[in-house]
Amino acid sequence: MSEYNAPRRGSMAYYPRVRSKKETPSMKASGKEAKALNFLCYKAGMTQIMGKNKHKGSPSFGHEVVLPATIIECPPLKVFGVRAYTKAEIGVVPLSDALAENVDNEIMRKINNFKKKSQKNKDKKENTEKKSTKEKKIYEIADFEKEINDIEYFTLLIHTQPKKISLKKTPDISEVFIGGKKEEQLNYAKQILGKEINFDEVFSEGDFLDIKAVTTGKGIQGVVKRFNVRMLRPKAKTRRVVGSISPWHPTTVMFTVARPGQMGYQNRTEYNKKLVKISDKTEEVNSKSGFSGYGHVQGKFAVIVGSIPGPSKRCIALRKGIRPVQKRGIHLEAVEKILVK
Repeated sequence: MSEYNAPRRGSMAYYPRVRSKKETPSMKASGKEAKALNFLCYKAGMTQIMGKNKHKGSPSFGHEVVLPATIIECPPLKVFGVRAYTKAEIGVVPLSDALAENVDNEIMRKINNFKKKSQKNKDKKENTEKKSTKEKKIYEIADFEKEINDIEYFTLLIHTQPKKISLKKTPDISEVFIGGKKEEQLNYAKQILGKEINFDEVFSEGDFLDIKAVTTGKGIQGVVKRFNVRMLRPKAKTRRVVGSISPWHPTTVMFTVARPGQMGYQNRTEYNKKLVKISDKTEEVNSKSGFSGYGHVQGKFAVIVGSIPGPSKRCIALRKGIRPVQKRGIHLEAVEKILVK
């Protein structure tokens, strides 16, 4: 009788498979040009695009091909602050934030510090401030210029504007990294503080992007669904389990053994997704019924080849690709048509 062999069930690439701490992703980025390096958008849904294949090594070179693509809606980001980082014993830590004078009312839904305090609370605060000898310093941009030698780099504090596309009222808040030297970063931060950053100021058509998002949550699942473990024979007492999880001695269960637990709602990053189109002509992608679970695209949108983690309406983070692009598969010359269902 031949010996039974089978490959391992379930990928060990991600461990532990735990829930993400927050739904809004954040990405680090680096570059030589003094400008914003990453962006936050919202996933609308998937469709198909048509165009000519320009990859000479492909069997379909010069032919019209149809590819799956994802539509993301990209309302402009609003900069409400600048954050400075300084050296610590291990790595870097935030030094302080310089905030804009005027902020949108929607940000108060997310950050309590921007809420207007009542007169009663103000009086209490004044009494406590008189008692305390130390006063907390409020930083401004001019203070960062004085302490530039102690600062490592600057980032922008931004929030999305989903109200502009009638998606929701509460914005998502994150940091945007700035390219260039720290002096150039500070000059750029001065100019952009309190203003908007548009999607086409950061990316252009033809760029390869890294995309980070929180995947669709599926709750607590068993080993059959979570790790694709083979079910036991019908004669067994329990079928949807692992036959043996460990020996008696030593009495330990290794982390490589498939176990029930959280499935989905985890941070995942996908590399080198091609951005093929940026447009504000919403009639090109909108059908009569709109995208399932999202509705109609109302503002500027982008088309990215392939799929993106997460459900519709999920906030996703983008940056320019940091890995070398592998020249294989299908490369579209241009998007000739978006196939709307």
